[in-house]
Amino acid sequence: MYPYLGLLLMFPAAALACVELNGAPRSGALLWGEVEPGSQVWLDDEALRVGAEGDFVLGFGRDATGERVLRIEGSRSCWKILRVAGRDYPLQRVEGVPRQTVSPSPKQQQRIERERALVNRARSKSSPKAWFSGGFQWPAQGPISGVYGSRRSYNGIPGSPHYGVDVAAPAGTPVTAPAPGIVVLAEADLFYSGGTVIIDHGLEVYSSLLHMSKLHTRVGNRVQSGELIGEIGASGRATGAHLDWRMKWRKRWVDPQLLVPPMP
Repeated sequence: MYPYLGLLLMFPAAALACVELNGAPRSGALLWGEVEPGSQVWLDDEALRVGAEGDFVLGFGRDATGERVLRIEGSRSCWKILRVAGRDYPLQRVEGVPRQTVSPSPKQQQRIERERALVNRARSKSSPKAWFSGGFQWPAQGPISGVYGSRRSYNGIPGSPHYGVDVAAPAGTPVTAPAPGIVVLAEADLFYSGGTVIIDHGLEVYSSLLHMSKLHTRVGNRVQSGELIGEIGASGRATGAHLDWRMKWRKRWVDPQLLVPPMP
């Protein structure tokens, strides 16, 4: 399937020296690196976007495992195998969720579809600059009450896996930008996520900050790491005050917790 695998096995040292990546390949991981400007980069057969300064990024979804080939072509061409480690995820039972957010009515379902289209439009374009290359920081501090990838049931009804990390803290606790970027969505009351801000960090990497009680930013704002963007709340489908921080690369949800140090 991958014509370069034979060469990788023949020249393992050259493969290991191909390019340095920030992060380790595992389920839910977001990794990035830098190549000569003008180079082309592929993950298997998927062409990756390369910024004007040579930055590129790649991500693995919740259930990704196995070997992937990273290939670079340009003034310095090379390739390497990425061995993606799998993970086990816990089952989390969430009780006391408002009934209408577990089993929406037809009218509420129409609203959900409109809001989903709004969010998809917000993520339809991305900056060519890797604003995130300096790394990420926690957007809020508090106990971690939910983790990426966990299988969830709401009021006993099985739901989709959780794709963010939840930080529990009192309503009104400041929420700050986890990395520089451009605000592409700022909505005070979405059906599921309540007060929601989406930040484009560049190269198709986005942060979503959910369930906020107040927003302190607007679409089009350029934000810096640590800049105030909102306050923790319990809006949308929530049983208590917390922040749900999610990250997406292309169509893949990745784990924000892999990108930050342990919670203070």
